[in-house]
Amino acid sequence: MTWDSKKRRMKKIVLVVILGGLSISAFAQNVGLSFSYFIPKNGYVSTPISPFSIRGLGVNLTKHIALETGASLYRMSGLSMKDLPISSKEPFVGPNFTIFVPGEIVFEMKGSAVEFDIKAGGFAFYGFSQKLNYGNIDRAIRELEGWAVANSSLEFENKPGFGYHAGAELTVYVTNQLGVSIETNYLVGQSKLPLTGSYTGGSSTLETKSVNYAGAKIDFTGLEFSIGLIFNSGGGGKPKRRR
Repeated sequence: MTWDSKKRRMKKIVLVVILGGLSISAFAQNVGLSFSYFIPKNGYVSTPISPFSIRGLGVNLTKHIALETGASLYRMSGLSMKDLPISSKEPFVGPNFTIFVPGEIVFEMKGSAVEFDIKAGGFAFYGFSQKLNYGNIDRAIRELEGWAVANSSLEFENKPGFGYHAGAELTVYVTNQLGVSIETNYLVGQSKLPLTGSYTGGSSTLETKSVNYAGAKIDFTGLEFSIGLIFNSGGGGKPKRRR
């Protein structure tokens, strides 16, 4: 895929997110502002991209049980990989942009001014504008081979990923129109990212080895943390989170 085609694809995805957010927000009675961060295992902390995050959309099945979904766009600084012959505590992928879409069942415990929710479900994600961190990969190859130097040239096939998550949210209502929420989720997911190519290196002499890591995967495991304000624009009851 050429750089121009990648840019066109990224613009299309961002446009879809914007249009989706506008259409959903148009029907949402309750709105809010929050910041979310993803802290991956053996990776770098992500940064939120506001306002491309809409979460907590759904329906109440009973007084205490609801179904929720949404979408977030993250700027991932670095994610680790697994199922490789090389390993490192440093990320092999990133930076990139990642769309994260959860689907969850929520058990709601509501008080007069406080609500505590327990959540669990699955999610899908897709990283675009994907890059490999060759510095960390080459260091891992040198350690694997026992070489003094190593230089890799790799290609990858980007694919969507899936996983499951569980967490909790605490919301304290300052007024009927304003609430403050704190939420934490633990995510376990992965996406296939087959690597092919070669690397060259050595100590006294140089040699080249081919690479075919067909089972390589991005490890999307870590903590998602968010804090935000919720506003009820329609009145009549406690606000429901939208961020």
